[in-house]
Amino acid sequence: MTAVGAPARLGELRRSILSRRSATGRLVRVCNGTGCLANGAAGVRLAFESEIARQCLGAEIELVSTGCHGFCERGPLVVTQPEDVLYQGVRSEDVPDIVSSVLAGGIVERLLYVDPASGKKTVQERDVPFYREQTRLLLAGNGVIDPTRIEDYIAIGGYSALAKALDQMSPTQIIDEVKRSGLRGRGGGGFPTGQKWETCWRAKGDIKYVIGNADEGDPGAYMDRSLVEGNPHSIIEGMLIGAYAIGAREGYIYVRNEYPLAVKHAGIAIRQAEEFGLLGDNILGSGFSFRLRLSRGGGAFVCGESTALVASIEGRIGEPRAKHIHLAESGLWGRPTALNNVKTWASVPPIINRGADWYSRIGTETSKGTMIFSLVGKINNTGLVEVPMGITLRKMIYDIGGGIPRGKHFKAVQTGGPSGGVIPEGYLDIPVDYEQLSGLGSMMGSGGMVVMDEDTCMVDIAKYFLNFCQFESCGKCAPCREGIKRMLQMLTDISEGRGQDSDLVRLEALANVVADASLCGLGQSAPNPVLTTLKYFRSEYEAHIRDKRCPAGVCRTMIWYEIDADRCTGCGLCSRECPEEAITGERRSVHIIARDKCVKCGVCYQVCRFDAVKIGGKDDGRVQA
Repeated sequence: MTAVGAPARLGELRRSILSRRSATGRLVRVCNGTGCLANGAAGVRLAFESEIARQCLGAEIELVSTGCHGFCERGPLVVTQPEDVLYQGVRSEDVPDIVSSVLAGGIVERLLYVDPASGKKTVQERDVPFYREQTRLLLAGNGVIDPTRIEDYIAIGGYSALAKALDQMSPTQIIDEVKRSGLRGRGGGGFPTGQKWETCWRAKGDIKYVIGNADEGDPGAYMDRSLVEGNPHSIIEGMLIGAYAIGAREGYIYVRNEYPLAVKHAGIAIRQAEEFGLLGDNILGSGFSFRLRLSRGGGAFVCGESTALVASIEGRIGEPRAKHIHLAESGLWGRPTALNNVKTWASVPPIINRGADWYSRIGTETSKGTMIFSLVGKINNTGLVEVPMGITLRKMIYDIGGGIPRGKHFKAVQTGGPSGGVIPEGYLDIPVDYEQLSGLGSMMGSGGMVVMDEDTCMVDIAKYFLNFCQFESCGKCAPCREGIKRMLQMLTDISEGRGQDSDLVRLEALANVVADASLCGLGQSAPNPVLTTLKYFRSEYEAHIRDKRCPAGVCRTMIWYEIDADRCTGCGLCSRECPEEAITGERRSVHIIARDKCVKCGVCYQVCRFDAVKIGGKDDGRVQA
């Protein structure tokens, strides 16, 4: 195969693969992402295999185990073709009805998505509000292909960008295309990707490396994991193009070992790419050779930082170093290294295929393309969301996320992971891009987005994220190691009623010192939750200190539980569920909570169906930012 014939040969292979598919066009796609698997998707898949075999329908219906569809709140998810019908909450016992509907062209009504706002059922996946408002470029293949079959990726156009790059473009043309696209790093820093590649290309040395960073450890974040699990070849293709552009012959995908499915699928993808001649020597007859290895991280959050990640691959302790010399000039084993997040690498193939002008029209002036967010917390539709840069927080939370559960009031959203800032309701209409979030004291980060309602205490949330950062700090530099610890001590005192007014001044001053003096991005950004909650919700801190009261009713030392006699029906559920036997009362009579026995676990509050359990010390009104 010559370089000139690479696109034609890939096209021939693609047509051959498609010709072997079911002639009827009937497909059943079962989500086998981690979220759906945890909810029983493996059993659903087996039920489909059994039912299709029982009815001898192997030639009529093709069964595909896909990666994460994104709508994790509603799993297990099943999509049937050609009608594109989405079924949610599917169980094994539903499978015979779904198979019958595929054959007959019918619909299983009870498994359709029901819009909570309108009460209407939605048939097709693309019409569900959660999907309708998204622009899925990177996640488009996740719900379509089996990530363990390279043929599926090739069938939807996979590796055509690599063939085009090797056949029609020089390294400098590729770098220029990526620069003109405006693609910025999706791992948190937002550095221009093309500029990084150009620096690496210009750097001296015959040996260079590329690294795909999938060391994702943010609480509630699983964007990178789902991309590696669901479409690893998109990452490999992007890395191949980048390696060709900068002159690298070797690379690594760094995945944390706590993601067993991602590790498995990445390993399978690498082996299959080697078997198909897409990794190894003389790729597609172009003379370009490249080898890719899988490196498994041990779970240290700090190894998501670029220099700590490099140290980990080299077999050293995952600690960051000062960045007076950039990785693009001296990275892995002292060689020029292009390290990008896996979402960044997966963005490269569509840019090469469709052009920089097309990509740059998506997003804002300074933030181009799409971004994947994990939308979690106090929101109706949790899951993975891919949207154009510049979308408003309001559109994400209400149009895509479906708003706040149980009619609660939106209070704040934290973006950017554990060291991101907390943004209050007054900024819901800002466009989401790097500069806007940074201006509010938050950041894009790797795409975590945690939604909070009126029952969230801002002191408690700052304490939670700071505790995470303290645990994950490598301890190399004193500002991070000691500063975070002392900030956490002050927050603990405030949340437990021992705070003083002077603590707020000292807390803010220390947060600024830690941000300015820490060695790496973990310590530099760890104070963000503290600084933004102090800025936007200072009244909550003052209530904890001056009134010894938690307005949100969260901090245990400042609240108590009581039962409203007018609402209590005497059902006894709270009494049965109380772990301390602190609730007494006869059936159909008003119950009472013994405060001396109550440990304030909140179980009674959670299980009461009549809103009879009240939190003493909590504001009746809403805390305003």
